[in-house]
Amino acid sequence: MFKSKWFRIGFTLMVGVFVAYIDRSNLSIALPGIEKDLGIDGSATKSFALTGFLIGYALANFFGGFFTSKLNPKATIIIMVFLWSVLQIATAWITSPVTLIVFRIILGIAEGIYWPQQFRFARAWFNKNEITRGTNIIQFYGQFLALSLGFIILTPIFNLLGWQWVFYITGGLGVFIVVPMFLAFLKNKPDSSDADQNIPEPEPEPEVSKQKISFNDLGGAPFLLLIFSYFTNGMLFWGITLFIPMVVTSLGYSGMSQGIASSLPYFLAVILAIPVSRYSDKTQKRGQIAAFGLGIAGVFLIVLPFIDSPAGKLALITLSIGCLASCFTTNIWSIITSSVKKEAVGPAAGVINGIGAGLGGTTAGFVVGYLHGYTGSYVPGFAILGIAAALGGLSVFTYTKIIERRALTQ
Repeated sequence: MFKSKWFRIGFTLMVGVFVAYIDRSNLSIALPGIEKDLGIDGSATKSFALTGFLIGYALANFFGGFFTSKLNPKATIIIMVFLWSVLQIATAWITSPVTLIVFRIILGIAEGIYWPQQFRFARAWFNKNEITRGTNIIQFYGQFLALSLGFIILTPIFNLLGWQWVFYITGGLGVFIVVPMFLAFLKNKPDSSDADQNIPEPEPEPEVSKQKISFNDLGGAPFLLLIFSYFTNGMLFWGITLFIPMVVTSLGYSGMSQGIASSLPYFLAVILAIPVSRYSDKTQKRGQIAAFGLGIAGVFLIVLPFIDSPAGKLALITLSIGCLASCFTTNIWSIITSSVKKEAVGPAAGVINGIGAGLGGTTAGFVVGYLHGYTGSYVPGFAILGIAAALGGLSVFTYTKIIERRALTQ
């Protein structure tokens, strides 16, 4: 089992992403305690604290993606995991809001450099009939299992032990679990000893490439449609994820019920992803499925202001994340890794994730935070996220049609 690529690449990198997303989202749980102890006041400071990670993440993804072909992927991700995990532990000792924001920005930089590397492993180890399942194991399940389990696990830890222990525990996971796993099991690319692993064709990406990446290598003008769609995805996903513990509190949930309610959208995403990913691999209609998921997720948030029931609002938010994640998230990286040139996979992943998740999430954080400060409700901000996501669904659908037309003419 330990020699199988589904374990040494899929499961091992999934554990890494699991801990990475725990570290990204832990501040949403710990912030009420930090606000009290550090005297954080004002929506701007709070928004900077929540989005500081995404600011660093945006910059590092962009540049990390373009430098990805010049770095050893295994060494890079091990160094980055160790760096951000130590930083998490140090966060438990902060004494000022400025230090918190700086630490979150550095966390974003470290995770942003790490992030594009995992797609080099996926491209090297999984063939075209496995790529959706491979990227889902690495990225999707790591991400959404972390969010679904993280809120349930960390909320009682925060309530019982205080906010400092949220960071001690999450930082310790990286130092004592992820780094040793990566050292033991990860391998940059297959060799002759992995002949039974059904290695993809063409050959795996070389360790070092001196070739310059051009805009055409990324797909040319249609690539901008993918960037915009992921920008709106980042707005919807991070706009909800950054504020979900506070949103469910405003809906009347507290204690353990708050943790469970915060986790529901991500549990639904994990459940729906299983049949959707199988259907995607079977039909190869990844673009249409991704467009539907992003568009319908936006529609659910657009109608949110018209629902009075707290349970109804939570249901719509849950359905929005569930549809977005199972349809769009499970397919978008398969679309990217299979439609750009092999040597441009790292840069493409970095650009899209940097602009999409980083800039999109940062934008959403300030939009939702500002409108909450102005109206006293999170609903208006979420409705804006829904409009953006609906436009993003149209964008990725248009991209799919362009690529299909290109394929017919070649």
